[in-house]
Amino acid sequence: MTLPKTLEEAIEQAKVSTQAAINDSYKRLQVEIVFPELKTMPVAAQFLEPFEPLGSKLRVYFTDAGAAALARRDWGEKPFAIRGLSDLKAEIQPDEELLLFVEPSSVEVNEVEQICQQAGDRAVILLNPKMEDIVTIGIGYAGRQLRERFLKQFDTAYYLQPIPGAAILRAYPSSWQVWVEKGEDDYELAGEFSQKPNSEMLEGLLMGSSAPDSQENVSEQTATSSRSPQRKGILSSLQQFLRALSQ
Repeated sequence: MTLPKTLEEAIEQAKVSTQAAINDSYKRLQVEIVFPELKTMPVAAQFLEPFEPLGSKLRVYFTDAGAAALARRDWGEKPFAIRGLSDLKAEIQPDEELLLFVEPSSVEVNEVEQICQQAGDRAVILLNPKMEDIVTIGIGYAGRQLRERFLKQFDTAYYLQPIPGAAILRAYPSSWQVWVEKGEDDYELAGEFSQKPNSEMLEGLLMGSSAPDSQENVSEQTATSSRSPQRKGILSSLQQFLRALSQ
């Protein structure tokens, strides 16, 4: 898997990776494209394209009725249900096979968890979840409990996060990768890991040294760095597509 040069390429990679994971019997999946100011609704519209043939076997959840109504208006007539989490018609139907949650946050974690429990062995996808937002859930026991109880049930089908001078990529079934910027729009694969690389591993790669594999997640320092001003390369090449989506 190579590093995408545009957001559109990233979405295409996410589609392929998610379908591959579902075909390999994964039932709980996350898809994350981590960019500042990214509007998830148009991303969701593109991401859903290969799943639309499921028709009524697909259900899409938004966090509230307003967002669901907006999607129904903008997307036009669809063969699948589009609902808010608290809608009167939010219940899973017997023939549904795939559930997609669009940008669920820590505020809705209990509702999402309950629906996932009702889903049983149906496939569930979290698209750009915001459930580890320390501003909302805090950094203490509540946050750890949330990750233990719910998020650890999910495997990453696709993940892309540019950071200053590099980018983190995971596209199932490939391993986690770190690509280092060598020049404008020029990236080189610097390392591969079995789990999401933590800040020490990233620092080692960016400083030109090797670091052992680890199963720790990226620290909050890494998450903060992703909000730094955009650099050349993939960050600048994505800006045009981001502007197009926001129009």
